[in-house]
Amino acid sequence: MDRIKVLLMNCYGISKLESEFDFTNNNSTHIIYAPNGVMKTSFANVFDDYSKGIESRDLIYTNRVPSRKISNINDEEIDPQSIFVIRSYEKNFKSDKMATLLVNEELRRKYIEIHKKIDIEKEKLLKELKKMSGLKNDIDEEISDAFLGEKKNFLHALESIEKKVYDDENKAQLAHILYVRIFDEKVLAFLETGDVRNQIREYIDKYDELLKASTFLKKGFNHYNASTIHKNLKENGFFLAEHTLNLKLNGIKTEVTDEKELSKMILNEKDKILNDEGLKTIFEAIDKKITNAQLRDFRDYLFENKEILQELENLINFKRKLWITYLQNCKEQYQILLQEYKKGQIEIKAILEEAKSEKTEWEKVIEIFNRRFYVPYRLSMKNKEDTVLRDEAPSIHYTFGDANNVDEDLLVRILSQGEGRALYLLNIIFEIESRKKQGTSTLFIIDDIADSFDYKNKYAIIEYLNEISGVTNFFSIILTHNFDFFRTVQERIIGNNKYTSSYMASKNIEELFLEKVKYKYLSSPLKEWKKDLQNKAKLIASITFARNIAEYTGDNDNFNKLTSLLHMKQDTGKLTVKNLEDIFKDIFKDLNNLTLDNHYKRIIDIIFEVAENLCDTHTEQGLNLENKVVLSIAIRLNAEIYMIKKINDTQFVSSIKSSQTGKLFGRYKIDFQNDFNSIQILEKVNLMTPENIHLNSFMYEPILDISDHHLKQLYKELKQLITIEELLEPKVAVARSIQEEDDPK
Repeated sequence: MDRIKVLLMNCYGISKLESEFDFTNNNSTHIIYAPNGVMKTSFANVFDDYSKGIESRDLIYTNRVPSRKISNINDEEIDPQSIFVIRSYEKNFKSDKMATLLVNEELRRKYIEIHKKIDIEKEKLLKELKKMSGLKNDIDEEISDAFLGEKKNFLHALESIEKKVYDDENKAQLAHILYVRIFDEKVLAFLETGDVRNQIREYIDKYDELLKASTFLKKGFNHYNASTIHKNLKENGFFLAEHTLNLKLNGIKTEVTDEKELSKMILNEKDKILNDEGLKTIFEAIDKKITNAQLRDFRDYLFENKEILQELENLINFKRKLWITYLQNCKEQYQILLQEYKKGQIEIKAILEEAKSEKTEWEKVIEIFNRRFYVPYRLSMKNKEDTVLRDEAPSIHYTFGDANNVDEDLLVRILSQGEGRALYLLNIIFEIESRKKQGTSTLFIIDDIADSFDYKNKYAIIEYLNEISGVTNFFSIILTHNFDFFRTVQERIIGNNKYTSSYMASKNIEELFLEKVKYKYLSSPLKEWKKDLQNKAKLIASITFARNIAEYTGDNDNFNKLTSLLHMKQDTGKLTVKNLEDIFKDIFKDLNNLTLDNHYKRIIDIIFEVAENLCDTHTEQGLNLENKVVLSIAIRLNAEIYMIKKINDTQFVSSIKSSQTGKLFGRYKIDFQNDFNSIQILEKVNLMTPENIHLNSFMYEPILDISDHHLKQLYKELKQLITIEELLEPKVAVARSIQEEDDPK
């Protein structure tokens, strides 16, 4: 990916953009500074569409024909899979490449081989359990949850109930009960209601009372137990061998010599109990509460299997009884599976221990996050062995202070915007590290990724981007509206290529331009301006820096004179190019030999001359900071001239010692409170120009965010407030009205 050529037409507000990005000569990163509303999101949208095979378009001017071409130096379209767009924030983004971060394939291969035989026998057992339970899916999870309270440990659950499966034969009478008919969501909700639970308890109490009065059945030896014994005796030829059975009937020993006789006795006792009118009344009361179709199926099933009513009081215990009963009825397959599991268990445990100590790629991602980002929570992996051995995505464990295992949704709600967005970066890092491991050639389009982060985390992001820039086959185009971020990326990542790989986005009506950065903004544009002070715009813009230096050094005389060039004062109309030359020689020791042209020309006239020329230029100048400073100064002076004349109170104006524009505007709003149009325009002046005029080497970002178009528009709106006479005699007439003497010329 040596060069990328981009040609866009009518895509998301970009009327036209034609540009080329050269990634040769260790130049893997380009950065674009784009003021808000110029191009950032649109540019990212186009590349995102391209990566997903979606056509780009203009959302507002839908009748315009869109065009998009992203190609290499040979005019061949680049592979969409090689593009990955990183937004400033996408709440629901999850990388689909986590599974590629596998490590120690040998360890995983051993685990799979051991489990292959186990899984074969497991499937055989599950097939039998499906028939008995009626469940189609997730039988292993149901059994694991029933006995261990977790869904992912089926084999361990089977091992934990081994003794019960082998010893507890008296549960076999439940084998005909279908699990799915009882443990249905609606049925369980019905059984958990208060009245139903009470009636079930009442049924059981009544049943126990009838057992107590039975001829030979008792609590602990009911008709289910008696039927089981009868079945076992019959199947094992007990009576055919001429054995007899002694029963105690009403306290008297009675010998039973025939299987049919025993069957008849058990059936009579069963009918006597289940057909008891009191018991039937309770059953019918439960039956009346069953209303919908699904529950009516349950009622029919309950009617056919009344013996399960006594089990419904304790559903967890009933669930366990059913599974044990099913396993008893497929004991042979259960035994085969358990033996296979035990045979490999020692080796599996050794593998699991090794997996726990294994350094995974997922852990490396989490370590990158924990090490780099300053957030009030820490991350760890919950299912480390599964991620190593079973190709499962990692489950992230969040710790917030002393609180462990905090829910991610809750965490996001209590975090600041920047802290919450850091979690999004975790998924971005997963995606990037996956591509790195696979060796995927990738062009990253990074849209304001540091937005909403504090300085510590902004620098953490920059350091990670710096690491990416050193990865073979990784290339980046970074978009930002944060100038501090822009400068830092230039210095820390792009380095020697900063003047060939840094751009400022600007536009006119017809086209969007990416202008390569000319100035050494890493220090101050003043260094560039001082080289060419014959340029009127650079001369005027330098006033802002000179004034700050005079203020810092306590040079009050020069500070006051320079202030008079940024505000309308008594001496504003008197200050000339010669005055400014002398001031600059005083303040800037490297300008001792400075000689400017037109010594007697007023500075105020130059300010408005440059501003007028700029407003006649239709192309936005983008990165030309000096032009924006001049426009801001001209706007401020125009506004003050207008307000001073309208207020017409010399004493009030003379009394203002600081914050002149703001105080004039405050008085203007009182005197002309119904003049809504002028107040609206002057309010924009008060909001847009202060930061733009009082510049130093750290505070010129705000003006870069304002497009030339907005400043020109405000300048023109302000001019419309001024009379034709004032336009013909610009500023001088008003300046003279507040001066004590004529200008020196």
